[in-house]
Amino acid sequence: MSEFKREIKLFDAVMLVSGSMIGSGIFVVSADVARQTGSVGYLFASWIIAGLLTMVGALCYGELTGMFPQAGGQYLYLQKAYGKLTGFLYGWAFFAVIQTGTIAAVAVAFAKYTGVLFPEIINDDTILGIGESSFKLTSQRVLAILSIILLTYNNTKGVKQGKIIQNIFSSTKLVALGLLIVFGLALGFNKEVLSLNFADMFEASKLTNTDGVWSVENLSFFGIILALGVTQVGTLFSSDAWNGLTAAGDEVVNPEKTIPRGLALGTLVVTCLYLLLNFVYVSILPLKGDPTGSEHIVRGIQFATEDRVAAAAANVIGGDTFAIIVAILIMISTFGCNNGLILAGSRIYYTMAKDKLFFKSFGSLNANGVPSNALWWQGIWASFLCLTGKYGDLLDFLMGVVILFYAMTIFGIFVLRRTQPDRPRPIKAPLYPILPALYVILSTILVIILLKEKPQFTYPGLGIVALGIPVYYWFKKQS
Repeated sequence: MSEFKREIKLFDAVMLVSGSMIGSGIFVVSADVARQTGSVGYLFASWIIAGLLTMVGALCYGELTGMFPQAGGQYLYLQKAYGKLTGFLYGWAFFAVIQTGTIAAVAVAFAKYTGVLFPEIINDDTILGIGESSFKLTSQRVLAILSIILLTYNNTKGVKQGKIIQNIFSSTKLVALGLLIVFGLALGFNKEVLSLNFADMFEASKLTNTDGVWSVENLSFFGIILALGVTQVGTLFSSDAWNGLTAAGDEVVNPEKTIPRGLALGTLVVTCLYLLLNFVYVSILPLKGDPTGSEHIVRGIQFATEDRVAAAAANVIGGDTFAIIVAILIMISTFGCNNGLILAGSRIYYTMAKDKLFFKSFGSLNANGVPSNALWWQGIWASFLCLTGKYGDLLDFLMGVVILFYAMTIFGIFVLRRTQPDRPRPIKAPLYPILPALYVILSTILVIILLKEKPQFTYPGLGIVALGIPVYYWFKKQS
């Protein structure tokens, strides 16, 4: 009988965490944050909040991974704290949208930036479609699907093969991001732009587009709180997938120590890089701009073409040549990111199947010691989502749910200390109960803000999760 192979060491763990976190978000999200807040101070505040929440979450997960170092990650923690139904609802949403939708979105981002190099070949022009629907076949989507198939196939060859790809692409992107920061400050630093951006760094305003006309609204203190909450959809999404390492607990060497250290180091590295890269942006481009401007410096961060802030900054630094270099960097970033997502996601479905709460075939390992059936079905569904063109909408629906599940998982530390007080805890949540409680409170506030400000997304997201209830009882009946 095949079994998991312990191949993931500390360096591999850090590469898996950081590589899964860094996709395409950091290169585009700052444009929307700039429109929502209208100030450099609150642009950085949004990224800092996301970074702190991510790092606190990673530190708190140390206790949970020490208690349950097996495959399954967040699904397992929720199940142990609240019961099988809660764990299943997370796993259901994870397979239906959260992980597969993210894989689809990152794959399409990879294809889009490949299209920068080969615009005549790789684009979103319809090859085959159904009427006016978004469900269609394009060369861009074909490339996205091919990248998913390639990475899925590679991961079926064993965790060692998967980690080699992860290490190569993650280390390459970390070095490349570092060089982008250095060259950005060395070649593109503009003292006048920086002074302009920091002159009124905490005067907040919000841009709203009504029928193609932009209007500006000055924000009150409460408005600023709401704006920072809304922007977490983007900044937290850019920092998400940090917990993927926990899903591969059975494949980690000395998981009780390696997983917490990998989480802490990986999230710290990425958070620092994100803040530095945003400083590069505001050192090169004005935060505020003109949507009708023909030059990147005129459009600013708020109106960067297709929100591609990194590409706009690169163009200012070195023209089209430098912009192509950044496109290649983003291709490397998204490709490596998806490898980590594909590796981690399948381990959760495997654990669900072993609990008889998912399709039985998902719970088997191939000769290389990996859940190949779970890998392929994850790839098939993610590929289908690529074709629908609706993965972005689905992720918007689920972001509030993702934050809610994170809050519930951290609150599970309190539950498990009461229900399983004698279980060994090699690592404990730091500053307990203050730090875990702070995470739960802030995350809950974010969910409330999203319910108020984005009900059209948040309530349907809760509906998708609720659809998992009858599915849960169907699986229970089959077992």
